[in-house]
Amino acid sequence: MSELPEGWAETTLGEVANWGSGGTPSRSEPSFYGGTIPWIKSGELNSRYVTTTEEFITEAAIKNSSAKLFPAGSVAIAMYGATIGKTSILGVDASTNQACAVGAPVEGVIGKEFLYRLLQSEKEAFIEKGKGGAQPNISQAVIKAHGIYLPPQAEQIRIAQKLDELLAKVNTLKTRIDSIPTVLKKFRRSVIASAASGRLTEEWRQGKSVDWIATTLADVIEKKPRNGYSPKTAIYKTTTKTLSLSATTAGVFKGECFKYIDEEISSESYLWLKPGDILIQRANTLEYVGVSAIYDGEPNKYIYPDLMMKCRAKDNVLTKYLHICLSSHDTRKYFRDNATGTAGNMPKINQQTVMNAPIFLPSLQEQTEIVRRVEQLFAFADQLEAKVASAKNRIDHLAQSILAKAFRGELVPQDPNDEPASVLLERIKAQRTAEPKTSRTRKSA
Repeated sequence: MSELPEGWAETTLGEVANWGSGGTPSRSEPSFYGGTIPWIKSGELNSRYVTTTEEFITEAAIKNSSAKLFPAGSVAIAMYGATIGKTSILGVDASTNQACAVGAPVEGVIGKEFLYRLLQSEKEAFIEKGKGGAQPNISQAVIKAHGIYLPPQAEQIRIAQKLDELLAKVNTLKTRIDSIPTVLKKFRRSVIASAASGRLTEEWRQGKSVDWIATTLADVIEKKPRNGYSPKTAIYKTTTKTLSLSATTAGVFKGECFKYIDEEISSESYLWLKPGDILIQRANTLEYVGVSAIYDGEPNKYIYPDLMMKCRAKDNVLTKYLHICLSSHDTRKYFRDNATGTAGNMPKINQQTVMNAPIFLPSLQEQTEIVRRVEQLFAFADQLEAKVASAKNRIDHLAQSILAKAFRGELVPQDPNDEPASVLLERIKAQRTAEPKTSRTRKSA
């Protein structure tokens, strides 16, 4: 900031908190673990307060290892890797591993809630400072030297309270936004179920002489479905691409999911895919076995693997309608119920099971109407999903924007009656100077 708000002072994290870092007691010493002292790992810094941990250590570990005991009210921050910058307040006296730095707020200078929010706002700055190695890391020295702007203590309390109020609203919005993709997933499933059962076009049929035929997949495809081919893949580029299972797992074709094989495949082979082919996963986890997708890529660009079957709709059946039927809840359940495989093996469905899959077939005219309505409803869901993603991104930025505003002195008004932060810092400096020099042992925190 070019000019500090009234009463604020420029200082460092090392001046406002007493910092230490944790350690990991030797795993080869059984007396160090299974005690009553919470031992926090950086991955456990997920909530504002940490009150329980996955592991506990003993008094012996504190006395005879690099582990230290930090008092409740201290604020921990992760220093290494993917968790760098994550922060929590210790809700109980606890120890941490070496991936955490822990700051005990200097009484009368900074409050734990304010320090917690301040560290949250500085997360990106710490990540930036940690760049340069194989993974981002910061040190306790980097944290201590990190510059901050400190408001008066009374203003710190007002800022922390206002942040609690605003960020609670942001979290409520985030929770609601995060629930929408699940709702849209259920919506799409409901649309497919209605389409495959005839409910979606119920009113369309009124006054028309139309019948639905109960049949099986075998009667609506040109040839029996055939398994693909899975030769050894190459680690270098070749002229032949084979799809990986993930190319169809989402229920839509993804052309970027492929591997190379170092083998020539005849141009006349049934393995080459053509637009309009339907690929069915004959083996996968129980959740995905039987999932299908329409191939809409270029002709003869890919072959398909042994874990998939390929089929093609007859002329009196729309490919998109057949895919709707195969994607319905009842058909997917039929595939799961009829999948075979021993424990530990991937569930599989065979050719006969696939051919016997139940299909309800309306007229070509009604198939066209069903496909049109499904695409229309799915397009609506896609648009809503895009808006949700955009809103989620804005909400994620909103929290950081609120934090940034708070620590620029723009979230709450300054009060000229507040004792300036510079006075607090000078008083603490004087107290430290007056204190007798004592040697700090490695166990002090």
